[in-house]
Amino acid sequence: MNQAQRAAEEFRTRIGEPTGVWSAPGRVNLIGEHTDYNDGYVLPFAIPHRIAVAAAPRTDGLLSVATLGDDGKLNQADPVPVAALTPGLLSGWPAYPSGVAWSLRENGIPVTGATLLIAGDVPAGAGLSSSHALECATALALLDLSGHPAVQAPASPGSGAASLAPDLPTLARWIQRAENDFVGAPTGLLDQTASLRCVEGHALFLDVRSGETEQVPFNAAAHGLEILVIDTRASHSHTDGGYAARRAGCEQAAELLGIPALRDVSLDGLAAAEATLPENLRPLVRHIVTENARVLATVDHLRAGDLAAIGPILTASHASMRDDYRISCLELDVAVDSALNAGALGARMTGGGFGGSAIALVPVELGERVRAEVTAAFAERRLTPPRLFSGVPAAGAGRDK
Repeated sequence: MNQAQRAAEEFRTRIGEPTGVWSAPGRVNLIGEHTDYNDGYVLPFAIPHRIAVAAAPRTDGLLSVATLGDDGKLNQADPVPVAALTPGLLSGWPAYPSGVAWSLRENGIPVTGATLLIAGDVPAGAGLSSSHALECATALALLDLSGHPAVQAPASPGSGAASLAPDLPTLARWIQRAENDFVGAPTGLLDQTASLRCVEGHALFLDVRSGETEQVPFNAAAHGLEILVIDTRASHSHTDGGYAARRAGCEQAAELLGIPALRDVSLDGLAAAEATLPENLRPLVRHIVTENARVLATVDHLRAGDLAAIGPILTASHASMRDDYRISCLELDVAVDSALNAGALGARMTGGGFGGSAIALVPVELGERVRAEVTAAFAERRLTPPRLFSGVPAAGAGRDK
């Protein structure tokens, strides 16, 4: 039974017939970390793990939200009036779907109330964007219930079409506002864009500044490779201050350099830029500039069908995040180092950092060996055993029924 079926069955049992079920995937960011809020480049792909939302409208103006746990128990949040939603009102997991309802309302969508039941298997705290999967599925559900379903692209000029319905890039920005202003997590546009716009069998190359995208074919298995996802079980959070501090440092550096964003520092101009900055900001700038270059190099290799060549680029990305951006941790370093020692072609942490997951590019014939050595390395250090699975590019968000 998939997550959409679980959500629908539980809704039917406890509440009644849902109007529909919507789901959205978690994501792995192949490369391009912390570049999104610097107007840079990212390269995520969706994973098969999803968050599903079964929903029905209400006429009393209340938003009622419940989550179905792995143990089958339902966690019910107190219903809140949609009209009363405001930043700071809620904390914890109910803030995420409630923040989406608030953001839609603030953008003119008539959210008159809804009952939502959530089921999912995107690991929470694993750096695989479970929160954005929840927000994207909730947004699609509330838009459909309001009669203004999201569209793939805006109406062409002069078409005469008029609708409150947002296109997917606009919806991603609305969800970002929910995350930034309502939840209080200063994230960029990577995660919600990936969850909404990724397609099966591809990585999504996104230029955050221009909004331009390219679906780049990415089939590791066809090249005798796999992306091994290593959930370290070291939980991370975007609201604990470390993420915000890095973002503030980047913004300060851009201001001192007199540029809109660190995207505007070229690789050739990096040394000159560093020379004008305080010592504490130089590593942040160095990571962003070199990471953008690594994304572009990775895309070139994928376009050429040379997937094995991205291995050293992934490893260089991890070193940059560990040494310059300083967002790694023991568990992530153990995961990367043990995978490389076992024969992975490359490995890096993925996601916001301070915990979460790592990925490794592994020849299929070495898959079991890498899994065994990573597991043994965690056991040797008495760390919580990691969760391991193969990351296969999956479909983006949509309506299931």
